[in-house]
Amino acid sequence: MSEIDASVAHPARRYNYWLGGKDHYAADRESGDQLEKMFPKVRLGALANRALLRRATRFLAAEAGLRQFLDIGTGLPTADNTHEVAQSVAPESRVVYVDNDPMVMVHARALLTSSPEGRTAYIEADLKNPDAILADRATRATLDFDQPIALMLIAVLHFVPGNGAARPIVRELLDALPPGSYLVATHATSDFGTLEQQRLYQQLIDEGKTDVWTRTKDEFGDLFDGLELVAPGIVPASEWRPEPGATIPERSDINVWTAVGRKP
Repeated sequence: MSEIDASVAHPARRYNYWLGGKDHYAADRESGDQLEKMFPKVRLGALANRALLRRATRFLAAEAGLRQFLDIGTGLPTADNTHEVAQSVAPESRVVYVDNDPMVMVHARALLTSSPEGRTAYIEADLKNPDAILADRATRATLDFDQPIALMLIAVLHFVPGNGAARPIVRELLDALPPGSYLVATHATSDFGTLEQQRLYQQLIDEGKTDVWTRTKDEFGDLFDGLELVAPGIVPASEWRPEPGATIPERSDINVWTAVGRKP
């Protein structure tokens, strides 16, 4: 296991900070506060993203009937993790968690315990190396690649910089999954910002001051080529099958695209 570097902000720990968790360092809080100063609603987007994970997982387990989940970019454990939601519907559900932060793995092994009927496994690996994730012994021992699998890419693809850079990674992962599998993805976007906000954020990217590479709706939609989109299609996280009576924020407060697609 690699060592934890507390001096450099890490997305998983910064996300934990925004969600009100306790597993973060000064560098993570400083990074989170800096982004929140420029984009005051970024914490609201993080919360909407987490709520989407719960709803999408419940849909997959209860309505789509999936019992296997490959969750890449897990983040630090909070309430209602993927296996907890899935196993509340189907206790036999199996989940493989993947993250590249050693702190995540430490906490995952301690806190993400499966139901007796199901199973969870944890891999320290990087999304940018999908072959290693797919070939890992824990992945193969936990998931049956002859049966449908839900590929969960929640708020992780925007850490793959470069126009078009995320698509081949997603394609390699999907190509390994059988028909009937699903892709769930969320992704930061600048589509809803003002021109001034978009300019400011592009400047941060150009100066290397942010690790989040935003993508447009069109580029995000390209990740789902060949898949059957589940209604309501590509929408902000807060608008994907919201709970009855839920308050829907302004899109410019969320800035996260969401979609769920089925592999035919």
